[in-house]
Amino acid sequence: NNCGAVIVTHRTLHIDAPYVRLAPPQAQATGAFMQIRNTSDAERKLVKAESPVAKTVELHNHVNENGVMKMRPVTHIVVPAHGKAELKPGSYHVMLIDLKAPLKEGEAVPLTLSFDDGSTQRVDAPVRKPHDGAPTGHGHGKSH
Repeated sequence: NNCGAVIVTHRTLHIDAPYVRLAPPQAQATGAFMQIRNTSDAERKLVKAESPVAKTVELHNHVNENGVMKMRPVTHIVVPAHGKAELKPGSYHVMLIDLKAPLKEGEAVPLTLSFDDGSTQRVDAPVRKPHDGAPTGHGHGKSH
């Protein structure tokens, strides 16, 4: 009896607020972001991500090299015991490379996340416009 939880197999890892950044139409790659909560006593590692929308999916981090922010592939992303990993812009994220088709705002991108204990989780991450404070020109609900 697990109170109707959707994820029955691995109740210790919970994926919150996944989304994929809407990329410009000509872009070949974009990032997926989410929070991964770990409610167990053991540290977990996200070791792989897969998605049918991209030919290559990698785990990345932004690192500061002599004052320049660079993206670097990483072999895993640690989810601390009783803690969470935040995959967010400027930090860890899942990189979708060689997109097979342009992603449209609002569509759901299936992601399969693999962890070091052999478990996998499937999430559907909606495609969203980046909210980075930059004016996008579409206004917010008001047309003048």
